[in-house]
Amino acid sequence: MSKQKILLVDDEQDILDLLSYNLEKEGYDVYTAHNGIKCLEIARQIIPDIILLDVMMPEMDGMEACKEIRDDDRLKNVIVAFLTARNEDYSQIAGFDSGADDYISKPIKTRVLISRVKALLRRNGALKTEDTKIDQVGISIDKDKYLVFKEGKELTLPKKEFELLALLLSQPGRVFTRDFILTSVWGNDVIVGDRTIDVHIRKLLEKVGDDYFKTIKGVGYKFEA
Repeated sequence: MSKQKILLVDDEQDILDLLSYNLEKEGYDVYTAHNGIKCLEIARQIIPDIILLDVMMPEMDGMEACKEIRDDDRLKNVIVAFLTARNEDYSQIAGFDSGADDYISKPIKTRVLISRVKALLRRNGALKTEDTKIDQVGISIDKDKYLVFKEGKELTLPKKEFELLALLLSQPGRVFTRDFILTSVWGNDVIVGDRTIDVHIRKLLEKVGDDYFKTIKGVGYKFEA
């Protein structure tokens, strides 16, 4: 069985050395890059399972690199997690909007980071086993190709908005609680607040319309066909 591949991207060599050493001990193949440009070059060569990406870097920062990754069909299934000292709310929201799967704040203990990596890889594997196509009242989703169409017109959605839409449409009539949405879309080990969910829901409905989506005050959200 081939090893899972991790691409570490940070402009601080000591961080790359420390994380590479500990992740290699866990059995992963680890690759490193010092900026976003090199990250894209290596990612397109090796197609990693997960990219741990700093935000503030020379030549191309992490936000721009993440957007480039999400625009590349070859990298559509790669997990992207920001690992950064930038922990402001607006920076985290920008990170998720750029297509990230997770946003991890430094400093973080190595063992905790490894647990987060394992959880992300497990969740990504589970998602791949689900039904890949959904079709509800003029909204069509192809999860394999990350495509959304509304009445035949293609919509471009960031990754988290896409996963939210796929979750809500997967079981019409079901009320998805906030806790369930957090676990399903962001994972158990990711700390995000209610505001993050509300921002993503609002942006999603601005793009697809809110005709069939209901907010259940104090509980969560549901889709009614």
